[in-house]
Amino acid sequence: YAALLERTSGKPCLVYKCVADEHFDQWLETASGDHGHTAINLVGRASSDGVYLGPTLPQAMDQVHRHPPLRFGAVCIAERHTMESAQARGKDYPTEHVNMVRKQLAGAEWFISQAVYDVEPTIRLLHDYAALCKQRGLVPQKVVLTFAPVSRSKTMNFLKWLGVKVPTEVEESILQSKSPVEESIQILCRHLATILQECSNVGVPLGISCESVSIFKAEIDGVHELFRRLQSILMDHRACPWKVQWVDCPIPPLPVPRNQDYSNQETKGDDAGTLIVSTTMKPETALVVGALTGGALVALGVLLGGHPRNHDRIR
Repeated sequence: YAALLERTSGKPCLVYKCVADEHFDQWLETASGDHGHTAINLVGRASSDGVYLGPTLPQAMDQVHRHPPLRFGAVCIAERHTMESAQARGKDYPTEHVNMVRKQLAGAEWFISQAVYDVEPTIRLLHDYAALCKQRGLVPQKVVLTFAPVSRSKTMNFLKWLGVKVPTEVEESILQSKSPVEESIQILCRHLATILQECSNVGVPLGISCESVSIFKAEIDGVHELFRRLQSILMDHRACPWKVQWVDCPIPPLPVPRNQDYSNQETKGDDAGTLIVSTTMKPETALVVGALTGGALVALGVLLGGHPRNHDRIR
């Protein structure tokens, strides 16, 4: 699905990958060699407790280095950068900024946050990360801030289950509104404006990501409106003229995975209900199937800024 989205959008696709996979190295080979992906966002294990197959996060970062031209980023969690979180772990001060620098030194070229609904931890994290980079003589990597609209208590509870901190007054303002989606969009727009204002001089490049965490139509539609508004806020903050330009993207032929013979495959469902798309399908048919399925699963808008030499360019 990620390869189809990349082909139809004409933009590189960022693929999230949890490292808890005993076939992680083989997965990298397939992602890079068969599908042509170049950007992976590595996600650590759910917990340090228990037994997990696959590499640790440091081991996974090292493995990505052995698969050029793959580049990788990592997550940053502002909720871990609070005094409450630090005290719960027996620390005198939050250490998420230290984790970010450690990942950066291991090769991470960007960071993507959890959904932002409380600006204070994010502002503190950006300031502390910038200060530590300055102390270590490092150039801060881009931090992509994630935003997700909410319209129902079910979605709100799911966000909180994911670990997102939602202040009580923010939750009540959204769920008690006559138009919850619009209210959440307005709140998130104010959040981004506040973060930009408070962090304008810290030297950390910022991007935005908008996602839907449910299959509820109103929230999926809200993602597109939210991205348009946040994009304008972010671009206006740069204090220079800008425009959105539409270009036609030629679609290359579908890649054929290496060492696999699909000449006799058919489209069918397996025992688990998974759709297997035959390579004898017409390319345009496969595109529709993949794009519709992938689009129903995720709505993501990321401004990553390009290669290291082009960090100041937003595309």
